[in-house]
Amino acid sequence: MQLCGVCSEHVPKYRCPACRIRYCSVSCFKRHKDDDSCHPVKESDSASSSSTAVSSAAQPWTVEDVLDEDSHTDKVPLQKLQQLADSEALKGLLRNPHLRRLMMSVDSAEDKAKATKDAMQEPLFVEFADQCLKIIEPTEAEHDNDEF
Repeated sequence: MQLCGVCSEHVPKYRCPACRIRYCSVSCFKRHKDDDSCHPVKESDSASSSSTAVSSAAQPWTVEDVLDEDSHTDKVPLQKLQQLADSEALKGLLRNPHLRRLMMSVDSAEDKAKATKDAMQEPLFVEFADQCLKIIEPTEAEHDNDEF
């Protein structure tokens, strides 16, 4: 079990976007930023690592880096994420600049729950969400049709 890189007391839920140290709380993040120990990872840093011993900073982000402990119950399996990426229906919807602007506003919003609720008032966003759900959580009828 890994411990917080700042306080060494709790299980870390987050990762610093700059240096990728793992931390458990906002207070630990603030302490980390205030003590000048945060050194952003540069591409050249990972190139200087030996080919056999790759630093954790050079490793790609994982789902666990992004999700907190409570989010793991809603984690989408990688196979389903690949199905989302391969969906022609989703690709077609994502060609719409209005939908892309809506998604960017939700992503950059301070209150993501409110921004998502507001976006769900737009039929295009609802259509996108419905298409995603058809892939991630197909109904029995949709699942049966996929098998043929």
